[in-house]
Amino acid sequence: MGTHWIDEGCINCGACAEVCPVDAISEQGDVHVIDKEVCTDCGSCDSVCPVDVIKWD
Repeated sequence: MGTHWIDEGCINCGACAEVCPVDAISEQGDVHVIDKEVCTDCGSCDSVCPVDVIKWD
């Protein structure tokens, strides 16, 4: 489960983490990452990323 991921262009704004209903997104260093074990692929984070770096496999 979990096919969303954040590309290296993340600007660490945190918009994605704020809208994640299962708290699968966290800050790690200078970027945010998606925990694929927790992510339910709901897509909530996709539309809020201002630099469009949330990808779907």
